[in-house]
Amino acid sequence: MEINNENLETYIIKAKSGDQAAFRFLLDFFWPSVYNYQLKRTKSENDAEDITIQTFSKAFDKINTFDEKYVFKTWLITISKNIHIDLLRKKNTSIFTETSKEQEEKVYLVVDENPTPEDKIIREQNLAKLLRDIKQLKPKYQEVIHLRYFQELSYKEISTQINEPMNNVKVKLLRAKKLLAEIIKSHK
Repeated sequence: MEINNENLETYIIKAKSGDQAAFRFLLDFFWPSVYNYQLKRTKSENDAEDITIQTFSKAFDKINTFDEKYVFKTWLITISKNIHIDLLRKKNTSIFTETSKEQEEKVYLVVDENPTPEDKIIREQNLAKLLRDIKQLKPKYQEVIHLRYFQELSYKEISTQINEPMNNVKVKLLRAKKLLAEIIKSHK
């Protein structure tokens, strides 16, 4: 997908104002770049995916600090690189720090109240077929889909249950819905 700088700036400005569709577009558009960058560094699909999720979580949390005179992709890659370095440091020192409650409360990604095209596709499926399709997702995506749509937990409850920051939960759900919608479309 080719996009010019002017369109990209528009999406970034919309994301800064809390537009959920703009967040979704930026996630979908830049996911392959960040994921492939991390895949080369980590040589592990799981690690690359986890770092990419954390990258978008942090980027969306800090999007208001992004300066438009820089390249958005470079900003994302820098965040990604720093997350990877931090993870390596944690592994080397075996000290794991958790997000404080205060930091957790500052998480402000907009709650996704508007059904996305992916949501509509998912709802159209009958339950047995949907469950079969969900089983094709990686376990971490199956888990967030199950907690959100079958147990009807809030983002905050999911965050507590899987012991991850709320932003990570939101990015995982966005990603899971997109992957699930692609699986469902492939059967049509």
